[in-house]
Amino acid sequence: MRIIGLWTILLVLCYALQTSLLTYLSFDGFSTNLMLLLTVSVAFLRGHESGVLFGFMAGLLQDATTGSYFGLAMFSYMTIGLIFGKFSVNLFREQSLLPVVSAIPALALHFAITIGFLYLLERQIDLVKFMKFDFWPTAIMQLVLSYPVHRLVLALNEFSKRR
Repeated sequence: MRIIGLWTILLVLCYALQTSLLTYLSFDGFSTNLMLLLTVSVAFLRGHESGVLFGFMAGLLQDATTGSYFGLAMFSYMTIGLIFGKFSVNLFREQSLLPVVSAIPALALHFAITIGFLYLLERQIDLVKFMKFDFWPTAIMQLVLSYPVHRLVLALNEFSKRR
């Protein structure tokens, strides 16, 4: 039970960091998505079941606090946890470079799901402006923080295995 509490504390602390301190390092309102980085790292290290569960919890926390379309982040993170968790079966789970490299495809998939959902709601989206001003600044910040986040998740995963 203490292990679940530690994972929950990590999730809440990273979300608090994402919504408070990292907003000062944002570009045009977009900053690093730590929930996405955590979901990818958990999915790689613990498999698709844990990736989907962690994606559900991260998305629920984000959806409940942002006031946006409820369930969109949850669905997106669960999908990303499933896909990247399925890839982890054939790979070395403790490899640190893989989540760093996967930060960009995970972000692209998250944005594709979000844009697809907004398109279904008939929202007008300028994809060129979106790629230039929203995706690439966020992608660069994702790359910068993906390694430290993965090392944190790896340390907690090793602690969990010893318990």
